[in-house]
Amino acid sequence: MKSGVGAGMEEEGLSRPLRVLWVTRIFPNRVEPLSCAFQRQQLAALSRRCEVEVLAAIPYHPGVSLLGGRTRPGRLTAVPERDEIDGVPVVHPRAPYLPGAGRVLAPVNAPLYLAGLLPYVPRLRGRFDVVLGAWLYPDACAAALLARMLGLPYAVKAHGTDVNVVARWRSVRPLVGGALRSAAYAIGVSRPMVEALAALGAPRDRAVLVRNGVDRALFRPADRRAARRELGLPERGRVVTFVGNVSREKGIHELLRAFETIDRDGGEPIHLVVVGDGPEWAAVEQAALRRDRGSAELRGERGRIIAVGARPLAQVARHLAATDLLALPSWAEGTPNVVLEALSAARPVVATRVGGIPDVVTPGRTGLLVAPRDAGALGRALRDALARTWDDGAFAEAAPPSWEESAEALRRLLARAAFEEGGRAAA
Repeated sequence: MKSGVGAGMEEEGLSRPLRVLWVTRIFPNRVEPLSCAFQRQQLAALSRRCEVEVLAAIPYHPGVSLLGGRTRPGRLTAVPERDEIDGVPVVHPRAPYLPGAGRVLAPVNAPLYLAGLLPYVPRLRGRFDVVLGAWLYPDACAAALLARMLGLPYAVKAHGTDVNVVARWRSVRPLVGGALRSAAYAIGVSRPMVEALAALGAPRDRAVLVRNGVDRALFRPADRRAARRELGLPERGRVVTFVGNVSREKGIHELLRAFETIDRDGGEPIHLVVVGDGPEWAAVEQAALRRDRGSAELRGERGRIIAVGARPLAQVARHLAATDLLALPSWAEGTPNVVLEALSAARPVVATRVGGIPDVVTPGRTGLLVAPRDAGALGRALRDALARTWDDGAFAEAAPPSWEESAEALRRLLARAAFEEGGRAAA
């Protein structure tokens, strides 16, 4: 395990860094290096304070290697069993799962997940102080069972869809409730998420808020025109940017429809930049082609749809520097890190009123909020936001914590879980 700097050892009476076993499926790997950037950044910051090892399970079922690159599990067969990311050791157990299990058979996936972790139990004994399950189902449920086998306290960290969608399925809710009730802490990244965890079964005195952070060296106010020139984006006109998984649930189709309405009024062109990848990527490319043909007919007076694709974090930061606003019309969310990053970059956010977004975006000061699945309302909000003059001081007041601050808050909680009486009693 990587040794941290030992920050905070004095107040906890330790002669060594805290030792954390982090269990999750949502983590980057050699095949998907850009995924889950928020997990990677928080864990890297935590590893500078603790000794951390990650069990990042890879979904597996018999015959998956025969699928090649046609499916995600097929592509993930290329992930090595052991790796190192940002100096943190990562083990990739193969966790059996039922493909397409749906809500009815979903409860089977937690014990299957644990079965994938069982071969590692002997080498894990005696090496850790606390287990953290980072994703509510099935990760945290399997992590709870693993912690009990190791005789360790555990904490649960939730992020968004795991709380707002999956955990509410009737078939898995009892499993989630059991894992939350026995956890030393249930950690949410926004106040609404903390309330949701308590409603699902976490004792209120152990449901706590630890906000995600941002890399302030990357996400900060910067010259918009210089960023556009660097990225090859149009310098004339306004830019609306989407960053995220290009899927129906992220509201990409509502955004495409809303964009058609806001670029019909004449005046300077409005461009839509889509940064990301996902199942609806073809729809974005088709819309971009149609728009380019129309722009040619109108002698370039219309704005463009610019399909950028997935990009590393540093380039995401440059796209936020280049934009006039971030649009994120998701159907359900936790507290999306890209919203925090846009606020840190002093860019307004037009997003849906879901999950933890209202906890961080103040309507009229740092952005505008609309109901999900309403392309008309989204179009009106985008037009309104582009017409406003936004106060830089409001963004400075709303600035999220750094990853170092977020990791330190998490470390303190995990240390209490490991060494205070309540955490040991839960184990």
